[in-house]
Amino acid sequence: MIYRIKEAFWSFGNDFAITDKGGSPVYKVDGAAFSWGDKLSFQDMGGNELAKINQKLLSLKPRYEIYINGNLFAEVVKEWSWFKQKFTLDVPGPNDYAITGSFWEHEFTFERSGREVASVSKSYWGWTDSYGVQIVDGEDEISILCACIVIDQVLHDGDDD
Repeated sequence: MIYRIKEAFWSFGNDFAITDKGGSPVYKVDGAAFSWGDKLSFQDMGGNELAKINQKLLSLKPRYEIYINGNLFAEVVKEWSWFKQKFTLDVPGPNDYAITGSFWEHEFTFERSGREVASVSKSYWGWTDSYGVQIVDGEDEISILCACIVIDQVLHDGDDD
C-alpha cells in the first residue's frame, strides 16, 4: 500500500493529512498547539484516535513514545552515529525496525529482520510538501506511519525558533 503524507501548513500545532495513492483521505494527525514537547493524535477519518505520539523530553537522544489504547506500544529513537543518521522503531519483541537513509531528502527505508518492509520517498509525488510511504502487506502500517511523522518532527525541531 502506498500512502501520501502532507503537512498542513496553515494550522496551529503540527497537523498532517495521510491519503491513499488515489488521494482519498485515510488518516489524519492532529498536533497539540501549545504543549511541552510534541503531542500528536493519529486518527482515522472519523476522528477516532488510533495512536497517540508523545515526545519524551528528558532523554539524551530524541525519543518519542507511541501509545495505542492508552498503553505504551513502541518508541522511536534517533540513534547516534558518526556517518549517517539512523532511527529505531522499538516494538514489543525482537522484531524492531531499523530506519536508515537520507532523512532530509525523505528517502529512507524500514528494515525488519534483515528485510525491507517499507520505503519513504518524495519521488512518489512531485510536491515539495508531500512524501510517499510504501508499506509491504502485513506490516504494522500505523506504527510505520507514526514513525514517519516522528522523523518529520525530529528533523524540523527548532524550525519555529
